[in-house]
Amino acid sequence: CHLIHYLRLSHHLIVLNYLICTFDKLKDVSSEDIKITDAVFDGVEVRVFEPPAKGDEKLKRSVVYIHGGGWALASARTSLYNNLCRIMAESLNAVVVSVEYRLVPKVCFPEQYHDALRATKHFLQPDVLAEYSVDPSRIAVSGDSAGGNLAAAVCQQLSKEEDLTVRPKLQALIYPVLQAFDFNTPSYQQNTNMPVLPRSVMIHYWIDYFNGNYDLAHELLVNNHTALNVGRALSFRARLNWTSLLPPSFKKSYRPVVQTTGTAAIVEQLPALLDVRAVPLLADDATLARQPRTYVLTCENDVLRDDGAMYAQRLERAGVPVTLDHFHDCFHGCMIFTVWPTDFSAGVQTRNSYIKWLDENL
Repeated sequence: CHLIHYLRLSHHLIVLNYLICTFDKLKDVSSEDIKITDAVFDGVEVRVFEPPAKGDEKLKRSVVYIHGGGWALASARTSLYNNLCRIMAESLNAVVVSVEYRLVPKVCFPEQYHDALRATKHFLQPDVLAEYSVDPSRIAVSGDSAGGNLAAAVCQQLSKEEDLTVRPKLQALIYPVLQAFDFNTPSYQQNTNMPVLPRSVMIHYWIDYFNGNYDLAHELLVNNHTALNVGRALSFRARLNWTSLLPPSFKKSYRPVVQTTGTAAIVEQLPALLDVRAVPLLADDATLARQPRTYVLTCENDVLRDDGAMYAQRLERAGVPVTLDHFHDCFHGCMIFTVWPTDFSAGVQTRNSYIKWLDENL
């Protein structure tokens, strides 16, 4: 039944899964002896990357990294993410904690979110940080795609917990997926059939994450779930009104798709569509104002471009220092493709820019 389940996602998803599995057999790339250990943080598996000690250095900075893959694919242990985290640990001389959260179809929302939150909170405990010789004032939470979604949601929750003694200094989100409210933003319209992540595949990822029915896909695609007659959605509309949040270069000549009459029952069937833990872009301004300094990387050839751009704009309006790092010639997922035979210049370019920002700000 799982085979049938995934075949229905389209050949794009199958190809992506094949690439991840195939490249998992490639040799790891690193020029230094990075220590890699697997551990369990509050019931959640993690992989920890530790660079060698240098001179009389006592404490290192650190990054908690949450991998992408539509909440359903990839792993902290695959070569693609193993290589990324090794390079990060080496380049930043930082301890990198890669979270191995459970995946669809084994679990669905909110379990992935809970896994990421538990692992991060465990690591932020002073005694755990001391064990790994990490400076409590120099920690970032980061992730790409669905991992960027989880990283943003985790940072929002951490900002609400008053008893925490250690909080992230930064969050760094790489082409994050942040909303399921509007599947007709300019980037969704522009990149509807873009390889790696077509709009239909992203919608199926959301349905799977919420353990929903594929019969809802078309209704989501035309925004019937957030029509003007869907009362529960009305209060959120201004929080992701792309006509006021995106620059003209992103909006181009695209027009909003807002249904007058839709299907309110969709939100009843999938209440997580309006759950801020799943959809961080729906957070209120007070929550956004508590977020740490933020980096958001977006790519022009990506349905999720506008998710990241809208989040960056809302954070900036809330008073958070934000860097929006936009790449005009890059595509969704490119950062992890830096090893032969997929050593794309787009991957190296985005990865270097991301690591440079972390190096300068962490």
